[in-house]
Amino acid sequence: MKYEVVIGLEVHAQLKTKTKIFCSCSTEFGRPPNANTCPICLGMPGVLPVLNKQALDYAIRACLATHCRIEPMNRFARKNYFYPDLPKGYQISQYELPLGTGGHIDIRHDGAKKRVGLIRIHMEEDAGKSIHGENLGHPDKSYVDYNRTGVPLIEIVSAPDMRSSDEAREYLTELKAILEYAEVSDCNMEEGSFRCDANVSLRPFGQKEFGTRAELKNINSFKFVQKALDYEIERQAKILDQGDKVVQETRLYDSSKGITYPMRSKEEAHDYRYFPEPDLAPVVVDERWVREIRDRLPEMPEQKRERFAAQYGIPEYDADVLTVSRALAGYYEQTVGLHNQPKTVSNWIMGELLRELNNDNREIEDCPVPPRNLADLLDLIDKGDINGKIAKTVFEEMYKTGKTPQDVVRDKGLTQITDESRIVKIIEEAMAANPAQLNEYRSGKEKLLGFFVGQVMKLSQGQANPALVNRLLKEKLA
Repeated sequence: MKYEVVIGLEVHAQLKTKTKIFCSCSTEFGRPPNANTCPICLGMPGVLPVLNKQALDYAIRACLATHCRIEPMNRFARKNYFYPDLPKGYQISQYELPLGTGGHIDIRHDGAKKRVGLIRIHMEEDAGKSIHGENLGHPDKSYVDYNRTGVPLIEIVSAPDMRSSDEAREYLTELKAILEYAEVSDCNMEEGSFRCDANVSLRPFGQKEFGTRAELKNINSFKFVQKALDYEIERQAKILDQGDKVVQETRLYDSSKGITYPMRSKEEAHDYRYFPEPDLAPVVVDERWVREIRDRLPEMPEQKRERFAAQYGIPEYDADVLTVSRALAGYYEQTVGLHNQPKTVSNWIMGELLRELNNDNREIEDCPVPPRNLADLLDLIDKGDINGKIAKTVFEEMYKTGKTPQDVVRDKGLTQITDESRIVKIIEEAMAANPAQLNEYRSGKEKLLGFFVGQVMKLSQGQANPALVNRLLKEKLA
């Protein structure tokens, strides 16, 4: 391409409070429509908001985890726009005085580390959800569910530092991990608690000024963010190649067609007529409180990656994969605590376990193989009760049924054959069944040893001890 891609991301993350940001309504997901509502979040006349202190605590944690400066005074503002899912006719957000500024997130791309700056992190309330009637059998009507109205959010605004859709995906993956490690959000994209808007523009290489950007709204998976960006980059490049100008607008992504399409012209800040929220006093953040929150922060992903590589002696790549979520890192450490062979455990988790989870679209929290069972399986291999090939068969059954490896081995009769006399009989059977290959081997074609090993393992249904098979075969063939 002759154009440089410029990408900035705006992520809305729902804070994991039990109640909303300005009232005591529940934030529980999946309740009947409009069950989690009250006069405050419905915007009734005469009601007053009260800031949820736990939401502020979580927001400060998020700022500290992303290296932001906590502004000593921040202020809420009214963001005015009119839409059916916004009962007050405005959203309480933060504008000129956000909570956090100037942070950064480090990502790895193409084997190198890159720093993506953060412009700001601010708090705001979520809007409701419009439900169009065709999904309910009433195509001429629309409905509104206000359960989500007033749910506490932080908006994390990156600098336009990303130069490809791959970098954008790496950034989102790292940001999600940081918020999960800091325990401020569950980042469940399916439930809408981690949503992304992407700003993308192109400019000729060497040009300092940014091109005209398009904003892609509310994309609900990392895969779709990447695909939407790739489509939009190609679309804008074609426009510029034709000598036309890109229109500044907000666009939506159609995942079924793999295209973006216009939603509306892009608003600017003045379109929202921001002004300070008169019903909420400015928030003054005490430095002592910030220190207390900082002291409570757990180990962050980057720290855990470095520790895994140093403590367990595993490659940096393994450490990256194993720390992508706090739950996966915990699973690894529990398993290593039970079977102290860090690289072997890493191989099994990154290979067999993650493959099965990905195939089922499951998270590690829903894994049917607990660390104890995986450790016991690896113990059976070390003790020689089963070999590596059989172990993979056993693991598949453990994953399907939730059984222990001992139960699977016993029920399916998969114990490894270590009796030398039994193995010799199988070897003799293999030799008798392949006289031509036997003569060739004894004539000097020793590469046929691998053939006979395969035949013996086949006859033993993979249960013969490979080391014994190799030794005894060489003796008998000679």
